[in-house]
Amino acid sequence: MMDEMQLGNKYLKQIFQNIQDGIIIMDECREILLMNPSAKRLTGWNMNDRVPFCSFCENRNLKEGENRCYLIESNEVPYFLSKMPTYHGNKIDVEMSTALMFTDRKTEKREYLLVLRDQTIQLKEEEARFSKLMIKKLIEAKESEHKRLAQELHDGVGQSLYSISVALQAIESYVHNPKLNTYIEEVRLELEKVMNDIKLYSHQLRPHSIDQLGIIPSLKSLLESLQKVHPEINIRFDANSTARCDPSVEINVYRVVQEAMHNVVKYASARHVFIQLNRTSNHIELTVEDDGVGFDIESIRNEGLGLKHMEERIDQLGGTFSIESVLGQGTQIKIEIPKCKEDAPYD
Repeated sequence: MMDEMQLGNKYLKQIFQNIQDGIIIMDECREILLMNPSAKRLTGWNMNDRVPFCSFCENRNLKEGENRCYLIESNEVPYFLSKMPTYHGNKIDVEMSTALMFTDRKTEKREYLLVLRDQTIQLKEEEARFSKLMIKKLIEAKESEHKRLAQELHDGVGQSLYSISVALQAIESYVHNPKLNTYIEEVRLELEKVMNDIKLYSHQLRPHSIDQLGIIPSLKSLLESLQKVHPEINIRFDANSTARCDPSVEINVYRVVQEAMHNVVKYASARHVFIQLNRTSNHIELTVEDDGVGFDIESIRNEGLGLKHMEERIDQLGGTFSIESVLGQGTQIKIEIPKCKEDAPYD
């Protein structure tokens, strides 16, 4: 029995020394009789100090003879959230609870257990969750608006311009004035240019193929267009699966590749780019690698909005985003996203 008690005391001492909650033994005058390292670290108080009243107790209305400390007055084990003053004058958010530990029968002096749990970390985690939720909603709203505008440009403005083009061709067939015919032809050619621009803007806002066909055809179309405009860059794309993904995964992967290729074209001076999209049993993996000039990641981490937006998109999908770059050797972006829903394979 004694061995069990000694063993129990040993573990209780270890718990007292290592637990993250602040543990304080105080008397009814709130003088600290014993405290663990976490309480010292959390508050900065010392042995024999008096525990200050929390912000709630400082301001609460008292009945006659009532103890200002709500927890002691209640004489049970309640807990509540409040702000507790620390040694340097600041107040921290804590969850507090008390328990009556000992009463001297002769003097009726009492000793109380006070437990303090730091709420700062929890509040920061809640703020981070809220911030992530806001970013997610903003991204979804942005993509929804892009989809609406792209559809309006393609089906609304684009079709109207096409009707005008057809009407000009019909008018041209009835006009026999050479100068007027030349002018109409110039107008029609300019109109075709505007129609092509509208089609390009619509595609940049949101490619129709990503909703109709999926990520693979959309990426192929994007990279083929870039290859035509930048023949000096050898762009290679490889994918090991033709299965469809959840729409949110497809559009965000597409945006990552789109942003990465924008950076390659604008900054990298690369000769070769390799994009690989693989599906495993558990994940989708994307790699974008170039042999360009590279850059110092730390120097632009707080300035590169494009990199930040890519990272935020992948974070919203529960994935991981990493980037490595070596000056003079190129850049590699890797993302990994948990397995998404499967749909029909591409044609």
